Amino acid sequence: MPAENHSVFDPVTYILTGIPGTAESHVWIAIPFCLMYVTTLCGNSLLLFIILTEQSLHEPMYLFVSMLAAADLLLSTTTVPKMLAVFWFRAGEITFAGCLTQMFFIHASFIAESTILLAMAFDRYVAICDPLRYTTRLTKSVIGKIGLAVVTRSFCIIFPLIFLVKQLKFCRTNLLPHTNCEHMVIVRLACDDITVNIWYGLAMAILVIGLDAVLISLSYGLILRAVFRLPSKDARLKALHTCSSHFCVILMFYTPAFFSSFAHGFGHIIPGYILILLANLYVLIPPMLNPIVYGVTTKEILKCMINRFYRSCSRSSLLS
Repeated sequence: MPAENHSVFDPVTYILTGIPGTAESHVWIAIPFCLMYVTTLCGNSLLLFIILTEQSLHEPMYLFVSMLAAADLLLSTTTVPKMLAVFWFRAGEITFAGCLTQMFFIHASFIAESTILLAMAFDRYVAICDPLRYTTRLTKSVIGKIGLAVVTRSFCIIFPLIFLVKQLKFCRTNLLPHTNCEHMVIVRLACDDITVNIWYGLAMAILVIGLDAVLISLSYGLILRAVFRLPSKDARLKALHTCSSHFCVILMFYTPAFFSSFAHGFGHIIPGYILILLANLYVLIPPMLNPIVYGVTTKEILKCMINRFYRSCSRSSLLS
């Protein structure tokens, strides 16, 4: 049973209640969420398979895309299955350790994706602004070190957050009015002073959303300056086409994340269900659309997918 008194207690189990005020619609809300999740699984798994099995795609840009697909799969798989269980079966029970684990992977995946997008912006900058040194600067060894840096940065930023939450004493309730275990949702149940948690969360948002977005914007500003200095119109169009897919993905990622992170500061005037829907946007929409954007707009990936499809059809016809 939910603990609703104000005495201090150690939360053994939390109960995720879903989106407040929409309980009667949970079954129907879950349907598009489920379709988005299935699309995410199929799209990102196919993208990973194509990039890892096609030797021609073992280049820096595509390796970064594969990292992004892996982060998308981690983010969505950490959150959506439990979300669907809450909506369809009212199975909102989750242990405190499980809640902290989910919180860790949600925020770590988000930081990893932001770092990968920053690395992809750097990749495009070198490819367009300094093409002669592209292959010597972005070797497979360098790509491996960047991948390690992505994981290390995510862990180092999120681990203090987990430590801070574990130090809190809880005395309100074990009902979480959300679809997943977000940091601010958990700490608001504490009876301790949560000022440090709030400031650390804000600093994390500024570091990840603010700093990364500024550096990415700077990179693309330099890229655009270099592109418009190219003498050939065809070269300019080719360079802009190469960057267009990255730019779309960056907008899809940072726009919902920005509003979700900073809307918490206006929680007293924004309805709770709006905040939760915004929070769900960045675990549903970018992971679903990223493989579609890269699969459709990147000629090399699309060509490999079509060739793989034709080879599969040919084998099937030979076997029959």
